[in-house]
Amino acid sequence: MSGSFMARVGLAGFACGVILLYSLAVLPPLLWLITAMVITLCTLMLAGPAVLRGAAIIVAGGLSGMIWAGWQADIRQQNALPVTLEGEMLEVSGYLCDVPSRGSFGSVRFSFCVDEWHLPADLEASDSSGLPRKVRLAWYGEAATTNLPQQLRLTVVLKRPHGAVNPVGFRYESWLYRKGFGATGTIRGLAPDRSFDCQLGCRYHRWRNRLVSATSERLAGARHFPLITSLMIGYRGHMEASHWDVLKATGTIHLVAISGLHLGLVAAGAGFICRRLLLCLPQHYVPPRRMRGLVFFCVSLASLAYALAAGFSVPTRRALIMVVIAGWVLLGARKTGALTGLLGALVVVLLSDPFSPLDQGFWLSFGAVAVLVLLFSLRLRQAGWLPGLLLAQVGVFVALWPILEVLGQSQVVVGFVANLFAIPWVSLVVMPVLAVGALVMAVSPVADSIIASALDVVFGMLWQGLSWLAAINMTVPAPGVSVLLLLAVVVMLALLVPFRGFRIAVTCLLVLWVGIGFVADSGSGGRNTPVRTPELWVWDVGQGLSVMVRDQDKVLVYDTGPALEGVYSAVDSVLIPNLRELGVRRIDTLIISHGDGDHAGGLPLLFDSFNVRQVVTGELARVKGMLPDDAAVKVKACAAENTRSMGRLELSFWQSPGEIESNDASCVLTIRFGSPAVEVILPGDITRRAEQRFIADHQPGPAKFRVVLAPHHGSKTSSSEQWVTQMAPDLVVFSAGYRHRFGHPHPDVVDRYRSAGSRVLNTATSGAVHLVWQLEGVSVKEARSETPFWVRKPESH
Repeated sequence: MSGSFMARVGLAGFACGVILLYSLAVLPPLLWLITAMVITLCTLMLAGPAVLRGAAIIVAGGLSGMIWAGWQADIRQQNALPVTLEGEMLEVSGYLCDVPSRGSFGSVRFSFCVDEWHLPADLEASDSSGLPRKVRLAWYGEAATTNLPQQLRLTVVLKRPHGAVNPVGFRYESWLYRKGFGATGTIRGLAPDRSFDCQLGCRYHRWRNRLVSATSERLAGARHFPLITSLMIGYRGHMEASHWDVLKATGTIHLVAISGLHLGLVAAGAGFICRRLLLCLPQHYVPPRRMRGLVFFCVSLASLAYALAAGFSVPTRRALIMVVIAGWVLLGARKTGALTGLLGALVVVLLSDPFSPLDQGFWLSFGAVAVLVLLFSLRLRQAGWLPGLLLAQVGVFVALWPILEVLGQSQVVVGFVANLFAIPWVSLVVMPVLAVGALVMAVSPVADSIIASALDVVFGMLWQGLSWLAAINMTVPAPGVSVLLLLAVVVMLALLVPFRGFRIAVTCLLVLWVGIGFVADSGSGGRNTPVRTPELWVWDVGQGLSVMVRDQDKVLVYDTGPALEGVYSAVDSVLIPNLRELGVRRIDTLIISHGDGDHAGGLPLLFDSFNVRQVVTGELARVKGMLPDDAAVKVKACAAENTRSMGRLELSFWQSPGEIESNDASCVLTIRFGSPAVEVILPGDITRRAEQRFIADHQPGPAKFRVVLAPHHGSKTSSSEQWVTQMAPDLVVFSAGYRHRFGHPHPDVVDRYRSAGSRVLNTATSGAVHLVWQLEGVSVKEARSETPFWVRKPESH
């Protein structure tokens, strides 16, 4: 085996080591990894056979990758806010490290790079070590504005990075870790601060913020102003929900995220112009080798300039590395294969940013580039531009499908057609017009209106096509990762193998598969995947409540959690992805305890996503008004419901009698299984008065194991001494937000349950809680106990 081959093996091992680190539940000690590395290197020195040497090299490369990534991960974890400083009033000096933008409730949100912490004198010295250098802040109040000085001294209240943890779905805590935020918090006071020098990073962000402000002001009159600024300077703060809906429905979100496509087009344009200019010079001034070097320099410089103007974000930096290495391979006249160049780009990306594997874009971008390199190097080089574009789009679409499935994303069928139209339009029309427009604006401010009109024309055509495609509702059921992998392999073989008969056979099989999928999907009648034993999930939805109970193929959902328009929806972020992951397509009974927003959010979206058979609620009129107008479902009053069965479960409904509303109108559900029974009580938000009535009407019977969901998230207005004593739960679960302003659960309530001998869990620190009924008892699992090393583990209460 040659030395170059061994080097490639070692680089591949390094990349695998970095990636594998993020599959671990616990970060391994660096000393262990270094020791294993030394042993492997000794083996390599003593190894004789080439195969053994190759194995030792790939292991050594993998360990070196794990050491590099583990070292960086350890530093990042040590720079998180100490627990002792959570909730304290602190002062920090630093600078804005992104563009301030408007958020929910009139807030202004931005990232803040800390230059100095001004800790109170009464705090211990140990608290000042390892403090975060980057925090995510929100500023509330009438004084909140996006027009901020670059250097600031802030009074803040912070908390450690935290977010909801459920089996699947977006994890805010992982996003914060990936972005390097050591804390989040709110601003209580703000003042300019010139007491420290504005170094290179500070100066860059000041320049970028001014660029965004000036460009936004000059192009504000354009009809497609949000899209223009997204592609011209990489700022998406002006994008509205309607824009994201269309882009998501057509699978074209990548068009407004400055990535390899945009930088590649800038590089190609710069290379073309530079080469044409150099050809105008006498040949003896610019020999071929010098010309290639100058063109490469122009390409790299133009790409770097665009990346800096676009914010130099993680995807942009990754794309810049890939474009520069691709230019080096193509223009450097090196005898380097495209796959070797791709491997080199992968290693450089992981060296510069070992947290890259946490990005979905990392997998999608390298996956797409690998497919394109494979296709064009082996097959499509001789194809015309139109067949090449079509076949490349087919290859990328099918090859990325299993990756999207693993990442918890769905492949948009319409996205195939949308990208087939949008990518050439953006490449051949939008980006050239955008580049010319930006240059003209830089030298002639009086031409702003002309440039805005021209950009509106090209962006208008793009947006019209995407909007039309977004209205087409077409889905293909995903059969699972294994089937999708097989499909990707078969399609790639059909594209690479030059036999017409094979391609025709594959095409027929694909059409047959899609047809059978549509028929099976339409004829399934919304069947649920059955379970052998009853189970209950208390979802982690923040400050709110949502529970799912199922047995056999029957599913009951109790409340849907909070929803804030344009900000957060538990239905969208938690219920839909997790229910689909569990094979739920039909909700037999939806119980809305009462109509408060933290219990009944996102109902229209839930009805759009699942077949809901019936609704039971404690506030009939209020909840009816929250349902979509076309909801053909019967809504029943909780007080009118009797005991019923769902599979092997016995369901009992209760509501406080009399004219009641809001919290005390909550529909209380009691679930019993087996004899002696395992009992679960879901009381909604009832107060102490309703608790007394419930106890009077339902004296708790014998139970083998009793679970109580704490009323009203553990508020001090609920969970009275009488309630806790009478219930005497073996397990009590609080569904509450982490360090929420309401302060749930109240410490007195927690102590009250503890004194009764109850085990206490809180979704804020346990994540989703999973209970499985079994004949020998109840199995209880906390979602945070099964998370990777960068997500905080369950905490005691």
